[in-house]
Amino acid sequence: MIRTPLLLCLALLSFSNAVCANPYEKTLVNGLRVIVKEDHRAPTVVHMVWYRAGAIDEVDGSSGLAHVLEHMMFKGTKKLGPGEFSKRVAAVGGRENAFTSLDYTAYFQLVPKRALPEMMALEADRMANLKLDAKEFAQEIRVVMEERRLRTEDEPQALVHERMNAVAFQAHPYRRPIIGWMNDLENMTYRDAQDWYRRWYVPNNATLVVVGDVDHQAVFRLAEKAYGGIPRRLLPERRPLVEPEQLGIKRLSVKAPAKLPYLAMAWKVPKLKDVDRDREPYALEMLAGVLDGHDAARLSKHLVRGHKIAQSAGAGYDSELRGEAQFILEGQPTEGRTAADLEAALRAEIKRIQDEGVGAEELARVKTQIVANQIYKRDSMMAQAMEIGTAEAAGISWRDIDKILGQIRSVTAEEVQEAAKKFFKDDTLTVAVLDPQPIAEAAPRPAPVGLKH
Repeated sequence: MIRTPLLLCLALLSFSNAVCANPYEKTLVNGLRVIVKEDHRAPTVVHMVWYRAGAIDEVDGSSGLAHVLEHMMFKGTKKLGPGEFSKRVAAVGGRENAFTSLDYTAYFQLVPKRALPEMMALEADRMANLKLDAKEFAQEIRVVMEERRLRTEDEPQALVHERMNAVAFQAHPYRRPIIGWMNDLENMTYRDAQDWYRRWYVPNNATLVVVGDVDHQAVFRLAEKAYGGIPRRLLPERRPLVEPEQLGIKRLSVKAPAKLPYLAMAWKVPKLKDVDRDREPYALEMLAGVLDGHDAARLSKHLVRGHKIAQSAGAGYDSELRGEAQFILEGQPTEGRTAADLEAALRAEIKRIQDEGVGAEELARVKTQIVANQIYKRDSMMAQAMEIGTAEAAGISWRDIDKILGQIRSVTAEEVQEAAKKFFKDDTLTVAVLDPQPIAEAAPRPAPVGLKH
């Protein structure tokens, strides 16, 4: 049964003892936005700081800088020595980490609620007082370069996606990898990281998200005490980033050691801009679900278990982005099959939807799955904080999260079919194929020391 927003709220209420008035928001005088969601099921709290600065904000020659600065944020401040931040978190029985994306960089701690004031003080300290040392930078940049080797250069599928984006986007910053090109990392200095920190790590470019066993008014007071004294600064100008129209299909082949080929196909499609008026992004979300939203979805049912053309096949679409969106189909053919066989099969699945549409029962199953995933998400404090933070970083208000769910649930079969007809054309398509090379016998490279995430 598909629930109305009111029934969904009641379901979430009974499931998690949450309050539908949640979250609460306040903006400090210095521009820091504070969003608090009360969840009293366990005496723990998630404390996250999101900076709206990611790979999208880099320029040629500085790729990887946002991620490098993330590493350096653990290397000490004027008050704390290198590694002391993590030791303090561990000492209270908590865990912490950070991550960098195309659109943002975020830092989090999951701790007992009594430790929240200390976490705020620690995070505010490195927002204002990070100490960037040339010696520490020289050590950490080697860790980042080894991370690139380990997670991209030694991972054929990751390498394919990196090179595909570099070809798919002609001018847009998404053509540069988050981890950075090796040449840029080799020539980066601690002054580059220092400049990035000064430009973007300011309260008026950050959002504080707190989820857990807290009182929101108490959290607002703690935030004012910890962060309120950090001055706001003028942010660099952000100019519109529009990719030139693609004028035909793009193809590339990537040679790397692997046992089997791998195929990735990326179409340029619209992202979500207006939560109330847009319809096509929601239809594309449903299309991805029909193709790959559950164990019995079309790609798995037809290509993997049915015709056995692929040993894996998937679909992906993210509508909440600062930059350009892509709809991706990908997979690995079974032994004896080629990437061309898999491409033809993936195209046939799209063609079937274009010609025949999708069934009401099929669509209802995907919608039920989406609602269920949302309910289960509310059972995790970390998942709730992530949902709020990622939406805000993309420029979408947390107030619209449930509205987006309602919009997705209202998508019709006709809208899904129309989206398949409109956007899956060769002129906006980039196709990347892994050409497997012999695998040399070599000892596995150990994970670099200091690699946290």
